[in-house]
Amino acid sequence: MSVLVLVANPSEPALSHSLVEAIHRDTHGEINWLAQGIACEITAPRAADPLEIARDRIGRLPIDAAHVPLAHRRKRLLVADMDSTMIEQECIDELADSLGLKPQVAEITERAMRGELDFEAALDTRVALLKGLERRIVEEVRRERITLAPGGRALIQTMKAYGAYTALVSGGFTLFANHFAKRIGFDEAVANVLEFSADETLTGTVAKPIVDKDTKRSRLMALTAEKGLTPAQTMAVGDGANDLDMLQAAGLGVAIHAKPIVAEQASVRIDHGDLTALLYLQGYSDEEFVR
Repeated sequence: MSVLVLVANPSEPALSHSLVEAIHRDTHGEINWLAQGIACEITAPRAADPLEIARDRIGRLPIDAAHVPLAHRRKRLLVADMDSTMIEQECIDELADSLGLKPQVAEITERAMRGELDFEAALDTRVALLKGLERRIVEEVRRERITLAPGGRALIQTMKAYGAYTALVSGGFTLFANHFAKRIGFDEAVANVLEFSADETLTGTVAKPIVDKDTKRSRLMALTAEKGLTPAQTMAVGDGANDLDMLQAAGLGVAIHAKPIVAEQASVRIDHGDLTALLYLQGYSDEEFVR
């Protein structure tokens, strides 16, 4: 049995009863509203391809659609990317901006996230450009330039309240990941370690081995085994090419505001909603959210 989920961004509650009813006429099943104007599910749709029907009806409206299994719907493990997923920026680009190098570094970041460059080589190239940056500037960037992605805290706090374990696994840096994991409420954080010289400036190197796509997938699988779970009980979320292996290994892999290569291959894509969309995918109603 399956469920068709329709989700709009809470800041633009564009999901109307008339649209849901139009989709329901073609898919059948049982309608259940999770949040008025924002999220609705149609349980046990009988159409051959309810997702195609929904997307055809939605057209250009800012609404996401996903078709997910009903079994093991509420996940017991979430592994999440950080940059441009749980936070709204790419940390390394913001560090580069403090040196006047953002365009140069951001171009490399973008190509790496699209899967056009080797991740480790691209990371080494970008970190080398940060050589000499003072720790106090890194901390200032963290404090003043980084913002949490909407819905992230509700996602983590709600899943934890219902018994899930949450891990932030990032190809970014521990100075950011540890800080934001604590603010958001993650159970653990894994990320790369920037190396500093004795005078507290960046050496332009990162400790090896690095956290890359293999690390992300491996941590997902290790936690699945440690918690005695099946893959169907797990969820992963990310936006870049280095997240794809993790998304494909999870029971439910969600590409959120993702690069095309990721959005095309993930089992679910969220183009319009915020991170609370991941709760609606699991069947949580707005009243169950922990904020």
